[in-house]
Amino acid sequence: MRNKSVVTEAREIRVASDLIGLDARLQVLESETQLSRERLLRLYKELRGKSPPKGMLPFSTDWFMTWQPNTHASLFMAIYDHIDKACALEEVEVLIKAYRLYLEQVGQLRLTAVLSFTRAWRLVKFFDCGMLTTAPCTRCRAPFVVHTHELVDRFICGLCHMPSRAGKTRPRPAAPLMN
Repeated sequence: MRNKSVVTEAREIRVASDLIGLDARLQVLESETQLSRERLLRLYKELRGKSPPKGMLPFSTDWFMTWQPNTHASLFMAIYDHIDKACALEEVEVLIKAYRLYLEQVGQLRLTAVLSFTRAWRLVKFFDCGMLTTAPCTRCRAPFVVHTHELVDRFICGLCHMPSRAGKTRPRPAAPLMN
């Protein structure tokens, strides 16, 4: 019986270390592992060299509905669903693998990751409790994150019908001087 508890504790430490490496908040670590808060704090400080950030976790589904977060959330959920169906893993392991693949994909596209690990974790929790789901875009047929009880028979995603102000938040580079 002692061997099983040692293996379980080692697994919990590995999962906590993976989560800390992905910048998971302390509340996420507490939810996904059986390690004590004190142990998690020590591990966090050991791995990151600082205390974990404080504050409340994101709690609204509305953040995921704006065009850029929705696109990233939809990409993440497509990856998450694929891994979940293809592999016999625990939910936290699927989440870790899906988030790493999400980061890899946005990096290859030279995009900035919009979804933090904590937001990705919260997104999965919103799906688990039935607050969010996916619906196919009527134009491109790709599945996008929507509110569960939203009318989606004529749903058009934010990529097929991009908002007029999309991508205009960054300052434009200065025009070259003409001599």
